[in-house]
Amino acid sequence: DQYMVYQNYPNPFNPVTTLRYDLPENSLVNITVYNLLGKQIKTLINKTQDAGYKSITWDATNDYGKPVSAGIYLYRTQAGKYISTKKMVLLK
Repeated sequence: DQYMVYQNYPNPFNPVTTLRYDLPENSLVNITVYNLLGKQIKTLINKTQDAGYKSITWDATNDYGKPVSAGIYLYRTQAGKYISTKKMVLLK
């Protein structure tokens, strides 16, 4: 019935975490991971998806396939006009 972004699981994680979200209608979805300095690390998805429950995994790599360092990361989910930002922790 409404847009919903759940906290990633597991959190803290190593080496993979799952991001889950609900779409009440077909939407252009963009999920991007940033470091705490605001630098874009990885675009996980940027495409139109059908309504329903969705999930995507992140393997702690950047857009070039290189592993990122341990630390705190933010993931920003945008679907239509809905925007949510959540924090996740990578431990190594």
